[in-house]
Amino acid sequence: MKNAFSLFFQFFTLGLTSFGGPAAHLGYFRTVFVEQKKWLNDSEYSQLIALSQFLPGPGSSQVGFAIGLKRMGLLGGILAFVGFTLPSFAIMVALASGLTQLTGNAYLDSLIHIFKLLAVIVVLDAILTMGKNFCANNTTKAIAVLTCCAIWVIPMPFIQIACLVMAGAFGLWKLQSNQADEPAKNTGFKLNISSFVFIAIFVACLFNLLPLGELFSETFVAGSLVFGGGHVVLPLLQEHFASSIGQESFITGYAAAQAIPGPMFAFASYLGALSHESLMIGACIATAGIFLPGFLLVLAFEKNWNQLANRPRISGLIGGINASVVGLLAATLYTPIFVSSVFEPMDMVIAALGFLLLRFIKLPIIHIIILGCIVAVIRAWLGA
Repeated sequence: MKNAFSLFFQFFTLGLTSFGGPAAHLGYFRTVFVEQKKWLNDSEYSQLIALSQFLPGPGSSQVGFAIGLKRMGLLGGILAFVGFTLPSFAIMVALASGLTQLTGNAYLDSLIHIFKLLAVIVVLDAILTMGKNFCANNTTKAIAVLTCCAIWVIPMPFIQIACLVMAGAFGLWKLQSNQADEPAKNTGFKLNISSFVFIAIFVACLFNLLPLGELFSETFVAGSLVFGGGHVVLPLLQEHFASSIGQESFITGYAAAQAIPGPMFAFASYLGALSHESLMIGACIATAGIFLPGFLLVLAFEKNWNQLANRPRISGLIGGINASVVGLLAATLYTPIFVSSVFEPMDMVIAALGFLLLRFIKLPIIHIIILGCIVAVIRAWLGA
C-alpha cells in the first residue's frame, strides 16, 4: 500500500509540474525515475521511449504507464496514469464548467485570445520538427503535401482517417524496400488478450455499437490513430466536436491545453464535459476513450515490439503514416487554428515573436505562457 501511494504521489507531482509538452515530460521522467529514483536504467528507459514512438497514442503518458507497469504491474500502470493525468483533467473540467459564466470579461477574453495565438506557435513548431523527422525524402514529403491538400479540398468526415490508411498502405508497399535489404527473421510475435480487446473495441466504435455511445467511440478512434504526438489529436477530434460544441469553444479548449501541465490529451476531458448532459460523466468517458487505446497497445506490444518494428514492411507502414500525419497537422494549422486566432497585424506580430522565442531562442514554454499572460493583461487594459 505504501509503495502504491508513493508511485501515485510521484506521478501526481509530475502531473502538477510538467509543463512543456511530451518531449519535456520525457525529460522530467528521466530525471526522476532514472537519475533520482533509479527505478530504471538508461537502456530500459530508452526502450520505453522507443515503444511509445512506435505505437499510436499519447507518447509521454504511455511511457509513464509503462514505468508504472514495470514497477507494480497493471495496478502500477493505472496509478501512474491517474496520478499524471488527474491535475490536467481537473483543470480542463473546471474550464469547461466555467466557460459560459466567464465569457464577456475583457481580461479573460484577451487571455484566451493569446492562448489561441500560442496554439499557432506550438503547432507550427511541431510541424517543422515532425517534418524534419518524418519527411526526410521526396516521397514522404509528397505524402505530407497530398494529405494536407486532400483535407483542404475535401472537408468531409473520415477524410483524415482515409488519408492515414492510404499513406500506411503506400508505405507498406513502397517505403519498406528502402528499410532493409534482407527480410526480417521470424520473430515469433503473438497477439495477446490486449490485442484482441483493442481490435474488438475499435471495430465496435467504428459502428457505434458500445453502450457508452458516440462520445466514447469518437475519442477511442481518435486515440487509436494519433501517430506523432499530442498535437495530432486536434484534427482527429475537430470534425465531430467543433460542430457539436462550437468552433470557438473547441479552439479555446485546445489553446488552454497548451498552457497547463500534464498530457495534452486531457483536451478530450474538456470536450467530453461540454458534450454530455453530465459534465463529470462526459469528461470521464472521453478521457477513458482517448487514453485507453494507447495503453492497450502498450500491453499488447511491450514484450515483442522491438522485433516487430525491425520488419521492413512494418517500418514502411509506419513511415507512410508518420508522413501523412505531418500533412494532417499542417492542414489543421490553417483551419481552424490560424483563421480563428489571427485577425489583425498585431496578432501576427505576437505570433511571430512567440515563434522566435520558442523555436530559435529555445525559451521554455512556461516562460512564453507567462509573457503571453502579461501581454494579454496589457492589451485588455489598453482596450478598456
